[in-house]
Amino acid sequence: MKKIYYQKLAFMGMILIILFAFQNYTGTGKENFPEVKFITSDPDSALLNLTEFDPNELDEKQWQNLGFTEKQTATILNYKKIVGGRFLSKEQFRKCFAVSEEKFGELNHYILLPETNKEVKSKNFTASGKTSINISGKFNPDEYTAHDWVEMGFSERQAAAILKYKSFLGGSFVSKEKFKECFIINEENYKVLSPYLMLPEKTPYSFSRYPKPAGSHKMKAQYHPFDPNTTDLEGWKSFGFSDRQAQTIINYRDRNLKGSFKSLEDIEKCFVISAEKFTELKPFIQLNPSALVNKPVQKTGIQQEKTDFSKTDLNAITFKQLLEFGLDERSAGSIIGFRRKLGGFMNKEQILTTYNIDTELVKKLLSTAPLNTADVPRYTLTDAPEEWLKNHPYFKYSADKIIFYRISEKDERKIWKLLKAKPEYEARMKLYLK
Repeated sequence: MKKIYYQKLAFMGMILIILFAFQNYTGTGKENFPEVKFITSDPDSALLNLTEFDPNELDEKQWQNLGFTEKQTATILNYKKIVGGRFLSKEQFRKCFAVSEEKFGELNHYILLPETNKEVKSKNFTASGKTSINISGKFNPDEYTAHDWVEMGFSERQAAAILKYKSFLGGSFVSKEKFKECFIINEENYKVLSPYLMLPEKTPYSFSRYPKPAGSHKMKAQYHPFDPNTTDLEGWKSFGFSDRQAQTIINYRDRNLKGSFKSLEDIEKCFVISAEKFTELKPFIQLNPSALVNKPVQKTGIQQEKTDFSKTDLNAITFKQLLEFGLDERSAGSIIGFRRKLGGFMNKEQILTTYNIDTELVKKLLSTAPLNTADVPRYTLTDAPEEWLKNHPYFKYSADKIIFYRISEKDERKIWKLLKAKPEYEARMKLYLK
């Protein structure tokens, strides 16, 4: 047995010696094996072969070739239309919601655009091919039509956007400060236009962002000495007040002050007369003491019935009824004004968030009066009117984003995700959504 075992070992040893000798013989003068490289056959796994490009010249397919999805591509193309049909700088392109920071970093070095809007020369601004902005002299932009803006050097789409912005402000650019905020007007072009604009430098303190009703025209104030106790509706309107404001002043004088202003402080307390307006009126006010003494008291045989507040809807309660309950003019005016902006209250807690109110007295009112929300306007994010979104206190700060996102996205859940609103803000907005 041992003999056979040793014979096997000897045989295996000879085999190993022969193999070792053969390896040395065949390996003489040969180089080491090169590093192995694996080649994938999956084209999608390869990196994008990026070259320099102008984002204004890419079509839908080319954007997708850069790695964007169909929805992202649609959003980019819509965004380009919104900014006037042409990207002016990398800074502007970067603001597109469909372009993430990571993606922008990947494309940045290949984009053939200036870094910022400030680097954009005015001669290269317009997408219409014109080389400069043509200004013949000083002008009032409020009087310019779309044709006038095109003649100046803007594209038709940009001209339409400028007019839409003016409409959003209420039909007037108000000031150079507000004109500069128009997203179509970049820094360079504002510097060119500014010396020629026939507008105040700063926005008046009393300016309201909310647009005026269509067709409204504010009457120019005509100040002259007057007695506020004998001034009628047309007289108050001549001082720049609207029909409703003028009627409110008269009601305040006749109902709340029993027919006459006794002092300048009485006039100043009227909630529709702003502090700035009162300052303008004050030098012209002439209270006649003798008229106050001799003015006959109007008597009527009809005794006014008291309001049953347990049956008075908080969304229909009037300024006069709030005064009857015990609130002062400031509290009543604040509640009525806030309700008008909201379109109606959806819960009683909203009323307690109103500024300048007597909280304890309002709580007593809320515990007494009912709230009917059936007539309060409500919409979905996708069908809400633009004007409503921009004017509503709960939506106005997110209005532009909502309007932009819903261009390419119809699923409201996805729009909420894109908005990234704080939970408390989202909860308030949803009160007015279907």
